Amino acid sequence: MPIEDLREFICSLEQNGQLKRINTPVSPILEITEITDRISKKNNGNNLALLFEKATGFEMPVFINGFGSAERMALALGVDSLDDLAVNLSRVIDPRLPKGVREVINRGQDLLDVLKSIGLAPKKVNRAPVQEVIHTTDASLDKLPILQCWPKDGGRFITLPQVITRDPQTNVRNVGMYRLQVVDEVTMLVHWQRHKGGAEHERIAREMHKDRIPAAVALGGDPASIWCASAPLPPNIDEYLLAGYLRGAPVAFVNCVSQPLEVPAQAEIIIEGEIDPNEHRPEGPFGDHTGYYTPVELFPVFHVTAITHRKDAIYPATVVGIPPMEDVWMGKATERLFLPLIRLFIPEIVDINMPAEGVFHNLVIVSIKKRFPGQARKVIFGLWGLALLSLAKAVVVVDEWVDVQNLSQAAWQALGNVDWSRDVVVADGPVDHLDHASYQHSFGGKIGVDATAKLPEEGYSRGWPEPVQMLAEVKERVDLLWKDLGL
Repeated sequence: MPIEDLREFICSLEQNGQLKRINTPVSPILEITEITDRISKKNNGNNLALLFEKATGFEMPVFINGFGSAERMALALGVDSLDDLAVNLSRVIDPRLPKGVREVINRGQDLLDVLKSIGLAPKKVNRAPVQEVIHTTDASLDKLPILQCWPKDGGRFITLPQVITRDPQTNVRNVGMYRLQVVDEVTMLVHWQRHKGGAEHERIAREMHKDRIPAAVALGGDPASIWCASAPLPPNIDEYLLAGYLRGAPVAFVNCVSQPLEVPAQAEIIIEGEIDPNEHRPEGPFGDHTGYYTPVELFPVFHVTAITHRKDAIYPATVVGIPPMEDVWMGKATERLFLPLIRLFIPEIVDINMPAEGVFHNLVIVSIKKRFPGQARKVIFGLWGLALLSLAKAVVVVDEWVDVQNLSQAAWQALGNVDWSRDVVVADGPVDHLDHASYQHSFGGKIGVDATAKLPEEGYSRGWPEPVQMLAEVKERVDLLWKDLGL
């Protein structure tokens, strides 16, 4: 059965020893961040989700670090292991023709299950937990325990939102995890970067001379829906369809009370409003997932028209900063889930790793089944042409036997297998909006490294050496002896 809402997720975490309740009063201004940062960087089993039951000055508790480990991320998405995400999706999208009647039936059942989970029509309800309390004329953001995360942040920021808008032209929904800076009790700034779907809705609205974009911010709900707001889906694919697939059941929606939008019925809090595509104000600074403060930039204004919430609402949040933090595991889930889709376009790929040290966009390590000269370069340019992987600053390609999840092994191959005058591709291209090292905003240098074994056809005439390996039969004999060696 899918996890229906945030409180059910919290109960599951608690039952699995993955949650710590904190009864000591703690301020949402800086103090919650400092505690969460210390917990996020623990590797000794004490990296837990935190429920601050007494956020100083507020009745509403704060839930944070819920996705902050591989185990919690897997629980949130309904799998035993994050690798199961790739296995399950590979089975559904397998392009090979099924062999035999049994495989045809199994494949058909898989597809039928997917259709049932995403829902062929929106699942709508008239009454929803998230509308137990409704504020319109008295709506105020000051009633929510919104965090100020870092000392030089420009103010308080909502950090774990599902920002919901619809394309002004096609009416297709977009859901994005765009941080929101609080200006006053009814005004926020929406940090949607230029490469994201929300920013495209803003551009289209301006072209159509519209003066408002109906919008809603969902806080909480089932964990799959929360995570899906961060997923880099192609344009015009509804993130809540992906959430339905992961949950195994469609997401239930309810109509907003002040905007022509539908929002998750099981959320904790909904902030409804309008975004003016022609009004921009300075947003930031903000201590970002790069580990640096993002500087002040102009972003559109969100005007609040209503706030609804459960009677006993829980405020969900996350903190980003110097890695590793919670977003590392949210990104790892993205990496695992989208691996089968990447393989559809670049089938020689074995595995891919976007390590925490690369903060998603700075480093992609990929292993391939190399069969012909120039194949590593094909993969480098293929990844640079594939959706948001186009923003990757460094792509390192290694041979199929290298475990790219083992950074020590990957570094050994990357450093030892490269002639730096011949095996490197340097190019200019799009880079992440937050990349501070590029000399121009969102445009800069990128590097591709061919760390595979070189072929004679690639100009390597010396004969590539074999890796040092023990005989399999010797390893087996020592395995049998090991318990008697006292080692």
